[in-house]
Amino acid sequence: MLDPRARLIVALDVSSVAEAEALVARLGASVVFYKIGYQLGFAGGLAFAETLVGQGKQVFIDMKLHDIGNTVAQGVKSIARMGATFLTVHAYPQTMHAAVDARAGSKLRILAVTVLTSYDDADLAAAGYDFTVPELVAERAAQARDVGVDGLVCSAGEAENVRTIVGDTMVLVTPGIRPAQSDADDQKRIMTPAAAIKAGADYLVVGRPVVAAPDPKAAAEAIVAEIAAAAST
Repeated sequence: MLDPRARLIVALDVSSVAEAEALVARLGASVVFYKIGYQLGFAGGLAFAETLVGQGKQVFIDMKLHDIGNTVAQGVKSIARMGATFLTVHAYPQTMHAAVDARAGSKLRILAVTVLTSYDDADLAAAGYDFTVPELVAERAAQARDVGVDGLVCSAGEAENVRTIVGDTMVLVTPGIRPAQSDADDQKRIMTPAAAIKAGADYLVVGRPVVAAPDPKAAAEAIVAEIAAAAST
């Protein structure tokens, strides 16, 4: 069973490496897994990822790669050399195939993004999809399973159904996690930490409820405690 601390992934959604360093120092041993996305990644965060790995932290590079196969493959190889644990790609079959092939022989695990947690059925319709969110998530989950992807990014609300599709061999990483009384912000499909764990999520990605908290360490420790309690029942 995963250590509850290792199941919390704190999103370093800050604008500079200096801010990220200060936050990591403040969080200390309470957080062992960090996510670096566009905001920090384009401000020196990829080099900082290697620093975190050197400090014994796990790192999730959330770049949601989607391009021609060779371009995706070369990007995956670069991230693998950094020592990252997770890397996201969009859940299109050609993209997933390229990423899975390129990560062979490394410790990097590829996560396929099903449908962004800021999307709902109306957003998919506006983008030209003739699917509801649950339908598209299920379709992409099955494709990712067949390609051999290591895990999926989905909302916690879809985790239970996705688990029936992919079984226990793939990890489920759920963003859109909001502790009780937290604001939804721009997320549309959200769930509390305890509910997400009970729904079958392996890892929870939490950004603003920790990063913007008056006491980030206390906020992180409260979420870890909630994860531990939910996992034990």
